[in-house]
Amino acid sequence: MIPLSILELGRVRQGSDRRTALDNARTLAQHAERLGFRRIWVAEHHNSPAVSTAATSVVLSHIAAGTTTIRVGAGGVMLPNHAPYVIAEQFGTLETLYPGRIDLGLGRAPGTDQMTLRALRRDPGNAESFPHDVLELQAYLAPKGETQRIEAVPGSGTNVPLWILGSSLFGAQLAATLGLPYAFGSQFSPQALHQALDVYRTNFQPSEQLQKPYVLIGVNVIAAETDAEARVLATSQQMTFADMFRGMPSLLKPPVDDIETYWTPVEKAQTEQMLSCSVVGSAATVRDGLNQLVAETKADELMIVSDIFDFSKRVRSLEITTQAAT
Repeated sequence: MIPLSILELGRVRQGSDRRTALDNARTLAQHAERLGFRRIWVAEHHNSPAVSTAATSVVLSHIAAGTTTIRVGAGGVMLPNHAPYVIAEQFGTLETLYPGRIDLGLGRAPGTDQMTLRALRRDPGNAESFPHDVLELQAYLAPKGETQRIEAVPGSGTNVPLWILGSSLFGAQLAATLGLPYAFGSQFSPQALHQALDVYRTNFQPSEQLQKPYVLIGVNVIAAETDAEARVLATSQQMTFADMFRGMPSLLKPPVDDIETYWTPVEKAQTEQMLSCSVVGSAATVRDGLNQLVAETKADELMIVSDIFDFSKRVRSLEITTQAAT
């Protein structure tokens, strides 16, 4: 099986708090390191009550300080929300503190709603300059030139590896043009997956960072001792999406025995479409599902999302997934 990694959102559970969510993210990274996962990334989302990773670089430092070998990174930083120079300073600092372990995935979506975007003091039109901003950021992370008057300190010379994130053809084309690894968000938006991977691989141009295409794809994995138990555990994530479609975002809820009593037919159809890149079941079911996904996509790496209410069961899910992948 190809390398496995984890996407962490710092989910806040009902009956718990944000500090516990952040500490659980760190503890999960420690388990993932022991289990042999390649990397753990956190995502930038704003104004979401159940997601505690908005201050991405700060959360990454919290996780990296508690681990020693696993790669730690952003999956991703929504670059239109930030000045490239500031991100170079932040991630250059992380690379200086935790050398050889930092990744920087970049997305062009705001990661929030338009009202919050105004609170961030950002112009929605900033997304149009995303390709230029990626190049500017890359230049700040490169060694300082003789005539360069603005230097990111720390940052310059760290060459933090950049990734392009996306769920559409735009990101695929940009990653190919710049010769960067490409991470597709199929865990929540799988519709353009195969077309985007084809665009990326067909148009890839080698770069100093990467000589051949490298694809990471997201997949929801809920693993348990039995298929039935896993299906129950998966209802927490399903309710999260149903609540989102209702315009009522909520904290992560405990699982229910019968999800059909919770959502409407329309909410069910919407949720199942968004979560169609999911593998839910026992070790055997997970093994078959992951093997099929890799065979269909030829992905180089899988990034696991496992929104499970009970933290001990989430750790167990990762253990079962690791066993299934060997």
